[in-house]
Amino acid sequence: QVQLVESGGGLVQAGGSLRLSCAASGGTFSNYRMGWFRQAPGKEREFVAVISRSGAITHYADSVKGRFTISRDSAKNTVYLQMNSLKSEDTAVYYCAAARLSSIPTTATTGPTAYDYWGQGTQVTVSS
Repeated sequence: QVQLVESGGGLVQAGGSLRLSCAASGGTFSNYRMGWFRQAPGKEREFVAVISRSGAITHYADSVKGRFTISRDSAKNTVYLQMNSLKSEDTAVYYCAAARLSSIPTTATTGPTAYDYWGQGTQVTVSS
């Protein structure tokens, strides 16, 4: 059983930056693709970014491409989401997730059902 704990959320002005962290425990970190999702009030959970098990492949939602960067540190069992040029529409609860599935390309791992474990979420609020 993998446990995921997010941190780093908070209140930031539009145009600012935040870095989210997700610490994993209880499993072999390198066995999992790691993803970030977000959910705004009244909206469905949406894909933000995914990183392959090796870290060599990343994929982003169009809405964050060029502004957000996903990375992972295997020594720390942690995945990060660096968020720059934040906009008010980025306001949401951000969730980290881990996927064991490897039979489809990393770039196709964009649906919530592809992920096996989820963190509790961290709130990001961007003021305009």
